[in-house]
Amino acid sequence: MDAEMAFLMANQALATPGKLVYDPFVGTGSILVAAAHFGAMTMGADIDIRVVRDGRGPDCNVWSNFKQYGLPMPIGLLRADNNLPPWRPGLKEVFDAIICDPPYGVRAGGRKSGGRKLLKGTVDPYTVPDDKRTDHIPSTGAYSLVECVHDLLDLAARMLIMGGRLVFFYPVLREDDNVENHFPEHPCFKLISTSEQILSSRYSRVLLTMVKISPYTEEIAEAARIKHIDFRENHLKWLEDGNLHSAVFSPDPQLTATGDSKLGKEPKPKYRGKYV
Repeated sequence: MDAEMAFLMANQALATPGKLVYDPFVGTGSILVAAAHFGAMTMGADIDIRVVRDGRGPDCNVWSNFKQYGLPMPIGLLRADNNLPPWRPGLKEVFDAIICDPPYGVRAGGRKSGGRKLLKGTVDPYTVPDDKRTDHIPSTGAYSLVECVHDLLDLAARMLIMGGRLVFFYPVLREDDNVENHFPEHPCFKLISTSEQILSSRYSRVLLTMVKISPYTEEIAEAARIKHIDFRENHLKWLEDGNLHSAVFSPDPQLTATGDSKLGKEPKPKYRGKYV
């Protein structure tokens, strides 16, 4: 996340001294740096332990960003999966704000714990031997934006205080005339702001700002799950794994039909979603 956008996100979340801000997709920590600049306490998590622990070296990692700007260090950085949050059962209303940029699947796809074989049920869960735990990198599988956003809303509904804010980017196709009808919803939240950032002629991303207006209960969680299923079936087919990437990078049908573009040629073979 570029610095200016991170500051805008922290501003939307009302990051101020004494507040605790959490980023479940922390990456290099740029959003937390902006929140810390406004005086907030910060905490983050990422599924890739190499990002959280190592970075690019001892002098180029998440911690060094805070040292460079003379900002308070994060309370903690966790290796955690947004699909399998590490919080103990019953823990609620901890954070004042959650700010993040979920993986869309355009530049980098989302990942969740399990691996393809484990998620398909072809292999059983395993226990890592004690002598290999230090350097073990857990297997991961594809994590669609549909599932990611559902898990994010559930996490925020459970862990945000009343009146706390959830601020995150959400991708949309620019050709869609009813973009507002495709924003995710949750019974615990009220959408108070949308700000579009145009990224290309094909798609843009919208900064959604939500405020928690209702306490989290099991009944609300079940209602949110049902709403998520309906939302996924009626609006979000293009956000399933791989579909957004195809919508963004596929040739324009008009240019292909008229032969005015090199995109009308046969596409190069793909391997794991990338051109070679």
